[in-house]
Amino acid sequence: MQFDTKIAIVIRTDLQAWQKLNVAAFLTSGIAAAFPDCIGEPYEDASGTKYLSLIGQPILIYGADGPALSRALDRALTRNVKPAVYTEDMFKTTHDAANREAVRAVARTDLNLVGIAMRTERKVIDKIVDGLKFHS
Repeated sequence: MQFDTKIAIVIRTDLQAWQKLNVAAFLTSGIAAAFPDCIGEPYEDASGTKYLSLIGQPILIYGADGPALSRALDRALTRNVKPAVYTEDMFKTTHDAANREAVRAVARTDLNLVGIAMRTERKVIDKIVDGLKFHS
């Protein structure tokens, strides 16, 4: 099945493994919150045990260094795509309000990005992540 939209997450490659997983989880929650229509139906196994719904389309995860991550953010914003962001300063906070304050305290060009996520039309995502490779 081909979707009209793509979900892409770009994560800085020099992070520790736990940080990459944390960033991916937080950014995915931003997509789910902004696009509730991307959430599928709840799951149920053959025993009748019920499970939570998941995002119902693939999520492509790309790796990037700092400059490439900033370039992807700029490309998204110039195409009127509102991304979710995660900055290095957010690793030092302990709650959502503090995360927002950490981002609000820094001008966009000075954000120490570690990840971004976005969902939009396939062709637009392709232009935003052009040149990036899947995270390994």
